[in-house]
Amino acid sequence: MNFTFDLIKNIRKILKDTVESTTLEDLNKIPKGFNNNIIWNIGHIVVIEQLLTYKLSGLKPVLSDQMIDKYKKGTKPEGQTTEEEVREIKQLLISTLESTKKDYAKGHFKDFNSYTVSTTGNTLNNIDEALQFVLVHDAIHYGCVLALLKAVNTKLTL
Repeated sequence: MNFTFDLIKNIRKILKDTVESTTLEDLNKIPKGFNNNIIWNIGHIVVIEQLLTYKLSGLKPVLSDQMIDKYKKGTKPEGQTTEEEVREIKQLLISTLESTKKDYAKGHFKDFNSYTVSTTGNTLNNIDEALQFVLVHDAIHYGCVLALLKAVNTKLTL
């Protein structure tokens, strides 16, 4: 499972660098043809990882209910994300994964409530399967961020 954690961490480091090198305005832009923005995608991966690992294991996620409600499945950006929120998301990208890795090593994810992923139809039956899906999910949203960066940089905004 270390390889899975390493891959997730590498994707998140790239996303952290993206946040640091992108203006707040561009992080918040929703280009024509898209229904979300760069910072929403990054906040979304932080939230989904916590829900698929901690919540499905019957444990309390380390995120606030407000953050979960703002970035969970089925949401979209509502207004502009502030510089302070961006800093928090950027910090959580790595810190939440480190917490999950430590708790995984300590065996905290013993119990697991199976969950069928709506996008693929696959059922996650344990923490290892959940972490593998987190990797896939992060990679999908990394791809979305790359597409958004290209759209924002070509000024295709509404």
